Amino acid sequence: MAAKAEKIIRYEKDAKTRIATITFDRPEYLNAPTIAARQRYADLLHRASIDDKVKVVVIRGTGDDLGSGADLKEFMRAKDAADPGPLLAEFRVGANEIAYPPRGSFRHGASIGQWYANPNSGIRGLQDFKKISILEVKGYCYGWHFYQAADADLVIASDDALFGHPSFRYYGWGPRMWWWAQTMGIRKFQEMVYTGRAFTAAEMYDCNFLNSVVPRAELEAEVAKYALACARNRPTDTVFMQKTFFEVMKQFQGEYMGSLLSGFFESVGGGAHPDADDFTLDGAIDRGLGDAVKDNDAKFPPEWRLSKKARPAKEANRKRKH
Repeated sequence: MAAKAEKIIRYEKDAKTRIATITFDRPEYLNAPTIAARQRYADLLHRASIDDKVKVVVIRGTGDDLGSGADLKEFMRAKDAADPGPLLAEFRVGANEIAYPPRGSFRHGASIGQWYANPNSGIRGLQDFKKISILEVKGYCYGWHFYQAADADLVIASDDALFGHPSFRYYGWGPRMWWWAQTMGIRKFQEMVYTGRAFTAAEMYDCNFLNSVVPRAELEAEVAKYALACARNRPTDTVFMQKTFFEVMKQFQGEYMGSLLSGFFESVGGGAHPDADDFTLDGAIDRGLGDAVKDNDAKFPPEWRLSKKARPAKEANRKRKH
């Protein structure tokens, strides 16, 4: 698993510019990280944070997309397996080292929800990162990758990027909800949660979630411009102090408390009683996740669908109407 994770999450650094790059490299799965890959990602951020030869980290994906979220099929298999060993791997614990809380207990699900408030899980590591982080977004920026967009210092996107969390349609919660509301503004974030629709790069720029939006052909050059400016500006010690200031500000606004709270609600969300025609994740797994998600997506207006193929061709580049 570790060897495969190294291929899924690639890392390199330029000693001259002091810019490191983390690349999600699993395009055949829309750059979905496995459990081991998410752990490697968290470890790489920790390593870069204390590496004096790194001042800026750029995070990007290969292929057409930044990413469409974590490997949900792997996670659901681990969560539903009779043997707790696969699930314990999520917590960096060996299969026979501990006794995991039994099914039916609050802690069985809550342990997972609270784990996602921990930087070691690969969910919120950028919040504790004491260097400058820049996220390069193209195509899908969904789910786990959308977490990274909320937590990065700067986000540069191509004009065809789409943002959101599919969980708002099939479950209702995401561990970074508090901070999405802070960065997007509560009114627009409520629209995303309640409609479950994906937002375009133009819309995300309008609500101050993005720093810059450019045509895809110009994306790498735009990111390089920002990264080089950040790497050349102010000593790294000053950056550390600036990050501490912003961290205090975020905690005053409830960033970590929000992670714990949304983790709690996600933990008990499985007890929510579905309406007769609701799309549920358990039902989707039984039917085949891909087909079930596609069928559910078809219920929504074309311009609000999660699938790029199911959206009108002009939608990716449309400007918000005022």
